[in-house]
Amino acid sequence: MRWLAVLVEFVLTPVLVITAVWCWHKGIHTGWFAASGDAPGYTASRYSGPWLAGAAVVMTAAGLLLLDLIARVFRLAR
Repeated sequence: MRWLAVLVEFVLTPVLVITAVWCWHKGIHTGWFAASGDAPGYTASRYSGPWLAGAAVVMTAAGLLLLDLIARVFRLAR
């Protein structure tokens, strides 16, 4: 049963990391604005707080899961 928990954590950790990266990319919106008259063109980035906070929470969960995975593997190895 303990090896099953290790296997689940081993699979779930990368899934959470990929989810965190996806949330982070959804949280940053870049807009390009063309020059208009005397105003130069520029690029603006808009940050969405809920997406970035979600990425931080999911990444924290992935980190805790990774620490638990390492502890379980070393406990089983002894």
